[in-house]
This record gives sequence, structure tokens and C-alpha cells, in this order.
Amino acid sequence: MSSFTKAFSSTLGKKLIMSLTGLFLSLFLIIHLLGNLQLFKHDGGKAFNEYSYFMTHFAPIKIISYLLYLSIVLHAVYALVITIGNGKARKVKYAVYKGSANSSWSSRNMGILGTVLLVFIVSHMSNFWAEYHWGGLPYAKYEMSLTNPEDVKVTNIPYEGKPLVHSEYVDTQAGTQVVVAKDLYILVMELFKKEWYVALYVISMIAMGFHLYHGFQSGFQTLGWDHKKYKPIIDVLGLWVFGIIIPAVFAAMPLYVYFFK
Repeated sequence: MSSFTKAFSSTLGKKLIMSLTGLFLSLFLIIHLLGNLQLFKHDGGKAFNEYSYFMTHFAPIKIISYLLYLSIVLHAVYALVITIGNGKARKVKYAVYKGSANSSWSSRNMGILGTVLLVFIVSHMSNFWAEYHWGGLPYAKYEMSLTNPEDVKVTNIPYEGKPLVHSEYVDTQAGTQVVVAKDLYILVMELFKKEWYVALYVISMIAMGFHLYHGFQSGFQTLGWDHKKYKPIIDVLGLWVFGIIIPAVFAAMPLYVYFFK
């Protein structure tokens, strides 16, 4: 076994991989959130569908997406390996875990929180990512007046066995800018009107908040970037940005659609 393999198969090496993949996933969440905010626009889904197309066709983003999928797998696998390893290491089971008084609830339940998130990710990718790539989604045609861009006419185009080509052009005769896009927005609206999916989404975002709150801080600690000068900043980011704001805004999306759309 090479020294490189030994390093990354050690306990510290596994935790290092967990930290790097976790922080990468945290960074992606910010980008994903900014894109998903397009759902709040009153344009019939035009901005959201254009964002979806960009994320699946822009070459650099596609490369990053493959790194994302790999990170999810590695993060889940190494979390399972570390959890099993910790269980085997504790040969004597205590009635009360002595370290619980000095650790947060989220740190003691990272396995449960991670399992909830893994179930959500599988469901989320099956319902949206897989459907966008291989499902028979309809298309939407958006016609915006050149003199008043907020005047948008939306025409639904059913899927007829052959995908259309995403296109943008100006219709000089009609005086409109036209965008034809695969309509992931309509699928999001349908799912966010289902009580069970809204409940799953919100519960998963609560779990994500606890998971990120501990994981973000722990990741920097494992990497040795927890100097007392920077730790207050890391703690604030971990609690407010990743533990509260990001999960809350994600959870607001299905709630907004369910109650107000």
C-alpha cells in the first residue's frame, strides 16, 4: 500500500476527505440557492428554466457538477465508514455517553441527520435532475414585449417524443423576444403543491441546518483552520449562514408555492 493510500485510509485521512467534500458541498449550496431564488420571480418560470438550462449545458458548470456527484458519494461513504469504525472502537458500551455534556445535539446525531439528507438527495435528484435529463418534460415558449419586458406571454408546448432545442431569438414582426426552454418550473410547481413532498422538503432542510451547523465548523477544525482569530467568524457563518439562513430560504420555496401560488 502506497503512503498516499495509507494517508487517506487512516482515520485522519477519512476525516480530511469528509471535511473537503463537506465544505465543497456547502459552497455549492450557496450557488444552488441563488439559482433557485428565480422561483420567486413572477415571469412564468422563465428565469428558473433559463438557470436550469445554464446549469446543465455550460461546460465549466458541468465539470463542477461531476465533482459534486463524486463529493456526495464520497461524503456519504466515508461518513458510513467512520461511523462503523467508531462503533467498533467503543467495545465497552456506556449507559450514558460521558462526552454528551460537552457536545452539541447535532454533533451526536450527525449520522441520523446525514441519513435524512441522503434520502432527500436521492428523492430530489430522482424527481428533478433525472426528470430534466431523461424525462418527458414539456417545453415553455416565453414571448416578452420589447417595449415592456415585464409583459410576458407563456405558451405550454407538450412533449411529443422528441425534445425541442433551447432557443432565444427576437421576433421583429411581433416585436417580442422569444425564449423556448424545457419547462422544469412546471414540475417544481406540481411537486410543491403536494403536502407529502413539502413536508419532506421542510423536514430535510431542518436536518440540513443542524448538519451544516456542526459540519461547517468541524470541517475547518479538521483542516486546522480554526485559529482563535478566525474561529468567531467561522462560528457565526456556521450558525447563521449555513445553520439558519440557507436552510430557511430553501424551506421557504415549497412553502411559498404551496400557500401562495
